[in-house]
Amino acid sequence: MATSPNYSWPEPDNTDLVKNGALAIRTMGNAIDTTMATMTPKSTYTAKGSIAAATGASTPANLSVGNNGETLVADSSASTGLRYQASSSAGKNLIVNGGMDIWQRGTSFSVAASAGITYTTDRWCLNTGANQAMTISRQATNDTTNLPNIQYCTRFQRNSGQTGTGGLFFSSSIESANAIRYAGQTVTFSFYARAGANYSAASSILQALIYSGTGTDQNLLSGFTGSATPINQNATLTTTWQRFSYSATISSSATELATAFYFTPVGTASTNDYYEITGVQLELGSVATAFSRAGATIQGELAACQRYYYRQNAQGTYNYFASGFADQTTTALIPLTLPSTMRSTPTTLDYSTLNLTTGGTNTTVTSMTITGSQSGLNTVCLYPSVASGLTVNRPYSLTSNNSTSGYVGVGAEL
Repeated sequence: MATSPNYSWPEPDNTDLVKNGALAIRTMGNAIDTTMATMTPKSTYTAKGSIAAATGASTPANLSVGNNGETLVADSSASTGLRYQASSSAGKNLIVNGGMDIWQRGTSFSVAASAGITYTTDRWCLNTGANQAMTISRQATNDTTNLPNIQYCTRFQRNSGQTGTGGLFFSSSIESANAIRYAGQTVTFSFYARAGANYSAASSILQALIYSGTGTDQNLLSGFTGSATPINQNATLTTTWQRFSYSATISSSATELATAFYFTPVGTASTNDYYEITGVQLELGSVATAFSRAGATIQGELAACQRYYYRQNAQGTYNYFASGFADQTTTALIPLTLPSTMRSTPTTLDYSTLNLTTGGTNTTVTSMTITGSQSGLNTVCLYPSVASGLTVNRPYSLTSNNSTSGYVGVGAEL
């Protein structure tokens, strides 16, 4: 009959448990020694989120928690080898041109009263009512203390003497392909704003809103199907830049989003009746992180804007835009290659001061349209007209007409 093996365990040596201020734990014949004198007392951690670090061998330290939304990174120059820094990951910001960097149409706009939907800053538009003539312009922020080195802002100004007191929107609508992934998610909307000395909103209030809808690729100012406002907050402006942030959960049925700023003026506009806005960001999560461009870089932001609108401005008095051929004595077909794939085939066209040029002969363009059947997402076919004189099947170039103010712009805005 087999007998059970006889296991023999060594008796613990209690004298080893505490020796010279050290705690020894004996496990299977091996001791792990931790000197109590070098352990960081619990009382060191006086703030939520503090973590243990070290400034050198056997030199413990406490690393205090960073600001909301910051991430922990290695940094050999820091005393503990660690530090917190603002997160600036590309693509986290749903708002294209939130830093007001891109102004393809120009940098100052006089918007007439009752002008309807008008695009100004790339991806941003407004509408006006009776006695509500506006000026929208690019301004330098001129503040590195209250802003994170954002260069430009949009100034939304009521023209002096205007008496219209209807509500005024400045908004950016987001196409469904980008908005859908935010459905059912918690988001944070943040921005920087300040007021002019004569800002006329009651109590200096600027409403900050996020709209959701259940339609497809609609413009907020034309109306959202199933419109809702998960964020509708009053920001109280001063003449100093401030950052505002608000969080909410988007409906699980949302298929489109828009951000909007709204104010109701009071009385007659004076000289500095305006607000300025920049650093607009809409991101996933319940905390506003550091502002970053949707396109990460200026080049990326420009390409993102050109998905919706592209303008080629004259750089010289006879600037070349594109070439084609005359199909009649009064018209030509001119294909214009686009630098970015557009959201849809362009349907809007704006232009100024153009010629059709061949062999040193310039003929003034009197009108121009887009030939939709010959246009697509990467090329738009322009159809300029002249009074007379073209030679059928002869090549022609579309150029500026002895002026640097010539341009061609095509759009596929929402």
